[in-house]
Amino acid sequence: MGAPAFDRSTLSRALYSSDASLYRVVPEAVCVPANTRELTDAVDRALADRLPVTMRGAGTSCAGNAVGPGLVIDTRRLDGIVSLDPSSARAVAQPGVVQGVLSIAGRAHGLRFGPDPSTANRCTVGGMIGNNACGSRALGYGKTSDVIEGLELIAGTGERLNLRRGDDLRTHPSPIVQGLHRLTMANLGLIRTEFGRFARQVSGYALHHLLPEHGFDVTRFLVGSEGTLGVITRAEVRLSHDPGHRCLVVLGYPTLADAADAVPSVLAFRPTACEGLDARIVDVVRARHGAGAVPDLPVGAGWLLVELAGDDAGEVADRAAALTIGRAAARVIAEPAEQATLWRLRSDGAGYAAIALTDPAHPGWEDAAVPTERLGDYLRDFEQLLAEHGLHGLPYGHFGEGCVHCRIDFPLGRVGGAAGYRRFVEAAADLVASYGGSLSGEHGDGRARSALLERMYSPAALNLFAQVKALFDPGDLLNPGVMVRPAAVDADLRLAQVAHPLDDLAADVHRCSGVGRCVAAGAADGMCPSYQVTRREQDSTRGRARVLQELANGSLITSPRSPAVIAALDLCLACKACATECPTGVDIARDKAKVLHRAYRGRLRPLTHYTLGRLPTWTDLFTNHPPLARLANALATVPWLRRTALRAAGVDARRGLPRLRERPIDGGTPGCDGLEVAVWADSFSRGFEGGQVEATLQVLAAAGYRARLIEQPACCGLPWISTGQLDAAAARLTAALDVLAPLAARGVPIVGAEPSCLAVWRDEASELVRDARVGHVRDRVLTLAELLAETNGWTPPDLTGRTIVAQPHCHHRAVLGWATDAALLRRTGADVVTVTGCCGLAGNFGMEHGHYETSVAVAGLHLLPALADAPADALVLADGFSCRTQIADLTVRRAITLAELLAPAD
Repeated sequence: MGAPAFDRSTLSRALYSSDASLYRVVPEAVCVPANTRELTDAVDRALADRLPVTMRGAGTSCAGNAVGPGLVIDTRRLDGIVSLDPSSARAVAQPGVVQGVLSIAGRAHGLRFGPDPSTANRCTVGGMIGNNACGSRALGYGKTSDVIEGLELIAGTGERLNLRRGDDLRTHPSPIVQGLHRLTMANLGLIRTEFGRFARQVSGYALHHLLPEHGFDVTRFLVGSEGTLGVITRAEVRLSHDPGHRCLVVLGYPTLADAADAVPSVLAFRPTACEGLDARIVDVVRARHGAGAVPDLPVGAGWLLVELAGDDAGEVADRAAALTIGRAAARVIAEPAEQATLWRLRSDGAGYAAIALTDPAHPGWEDAAVPTERLGDYLRDFEQLLAEHGLHGLPYGHFGEGCVHCRIDFPLGRVGGAAGYRRFVEAAADLVASYGGSLSGEHGDGRARSALLERMYSPAALNLFAQVKALFDPGDLLNPGVMVRPAAVDADLRLAQVAHPLDDLAADVHRCSGVGRCVAAGAADGMCPSYQVTRREQDSTRGRARVLQELANGSLITSPRSPAVIAALDLCLACKACATECPTGVDIARDKAKVLHRAYRGRLRPLTHYTLGRLPTWTDLFTNHPPLARLANALATVPWLRRTALRAAGVDARRGLPRLRERPIDGGTPGCDGLEVAVWADSFSRGFEGGQVEATLQVLAAAGYRARLIEQPACCGLPWISTGQLDAAAARLTAALDVLAPLAARGVPIVGAEPSCLAVWRDEASELVRDARVGHVRDRVLTLAELLAETNGWTPPDLTGRTIVAQPHCHHRAVLGWATDAALLRRTGADVVTVTGCCGLAGNFGMEHGHYETSVAVAGLHLLPALADAPADALVLADGFSCRTQIADLTVRRAITLAELLAPAD
């Protein structure tokens, strides 16, 4: 077995330069061990070379705990559950096991891993131990330190420690443990006075666990030490009983502080969770996803989400009813799906809070905690403090334990912004200390709060921290600068290091908060298809944003043609799932187009930019000369000629060639009656065979419209956009405006056949072309489903008994929205199976040489299994040309469009 690789590439150093915090520290190297042996070898090698070591799980730390100057070790490949014993409710896990995966494993036995941060579908057990993670249901099931049973770790001295709760460690042979016991006994009064004062006192080392009355519990003490004392190689945790019934009670109050005042009275009902939610976060969700995205809430501007759980459904219901007595605004939610919607809204709170304010909001003062009986007053004083500093924030969080999350609009990109940030957090630390609280209630101190510990603890306590650190890590090699000997809180701020903003590109990529919804375990619905296949950080939305942040910074990466930039963007399918699924709305597809535009403007481009990136130019050549189209189609049936032509165009030779259209679209003769509707045939519909445009005309005529085909070509420029040829795309759009804008000005609905082309008008067009006519066209373009949904008297065909497998085009789902189509399909009476992910072709992407394997693998996540499971006579629906092409290439199925599904039978 070879030694683990230390990757010193610019790409890897950029990917791991930030976590979910405000901080940027470029590492010297990165290691991603595949097994425990590689992990221990990497640590030993780093310690021998005196190379600092920073451990990292999913990188969702909000305090800068997972960035460091030396070697960053990513443990996510160490994801094995070594054992799970239902009888003792114990599990042994490697540090990279994801919380949600461990909980799912326990669920089969009626168990769960208790602490559940909002990042539960990606945060790792090792990271949770490092931060003493809690989450919403820590109120009912405990913090990570409450469920830890054993740890195996490597100290900074290189010593291996195997520690278990319940063992008498007072006579342990380890010199570290012996020294720790002596320190404890010499400082009993100090520890009893300053530590363990309330449940969410997470800041600093948890020295109270070492007290004699707590059994000198070194295992629990190490939880929350943020990788500064040892590297965890294995952990044993206690699982919790998972009750069979849950009920969510939502209580409304005039303000969030009023909601906080009510927390002590709520705790008497034994909730498993009690969360505070601000109306401004709810408003963001409604604005982005529609009013229906948020269940009905009681009247108020601040809410408590109170979860009650138990094994007796009647008892839980009675408790919920009792909780609402005397409450002015309350709603009991028993339906699991509706509960899940609200919990999902709460779990994405950090992302929504970051975009809810006028200016970008950031972590930095992220998770302070105070005793619950003082929470309401603390929130009022905190709001006053924000106002005094000219700042705005959206508090929310784990109110049942007094923990408050908040994203604040620190002006970090402005002159003096870093100093202003420092002044605020110092004042906020003093405020929390005055309430007997903790600077951190669950995320740890990291680089954000370590320098503020002096405002919470006495000099004697800080000196004791340093002595403990010296025992475990005398060389200060484990996560240096955290907890002990910290840098100033305004050192290493990421936004303050931006050297030359790249217009709005820098603003967009810095919107990424790093919370990592895009790196969730398992096959997520959309974001990010390539990451779901490769599981490489560089292929995640976050990873790409980090690389582009470094480009904006201009020190580590200086050119858009950098190999690091090219590698990070290579497997981006430009599906736009991130634009809607990322809570902060990072749009890597848009950013990729801008980067490619700058990288190749005035320079020679990759071959496929000239072939696939200008595809309508070539299809127009053939379709304007039908004999050429017939000849090309005939030659494409000769295998060796087809393969040669594909290779010459930079296309993978395993791809098929869609048939070129050999005759013009038959626009028919519009009737004389009914509302005028224009049908727009995009370049794909005009260039390739297919009946979607003709079927659209038939459906609209049958629905009573006077439908006519727009005869003049009008290209939206999508292939040019996806390859970063933005000047040419703008020219195409401008020409298309000359065709479509007169219709829009007359109020004529414009129905398009290709969803990705319609999406351009609702998304990129207004940015690429500064012309008021763009808005007119945007407001008039419609999908067929959108128009039919507003058509009185129209009914779809009865397809009861049939199965429809629907593959929405990614841009349809992300930009146009799929809900209208889904509702229409339900009206047919068919059994509708909607594929939740990308088809994998994604326009140019899956055609290009070098992308075939990834394209097929993406199809294998959702599309191919759905087709394999469908009955042989199932109708396969795909409005997107790319989706239909992928289905034709990879299966024996034939996909049809919605128009063809709805068209009246001959």
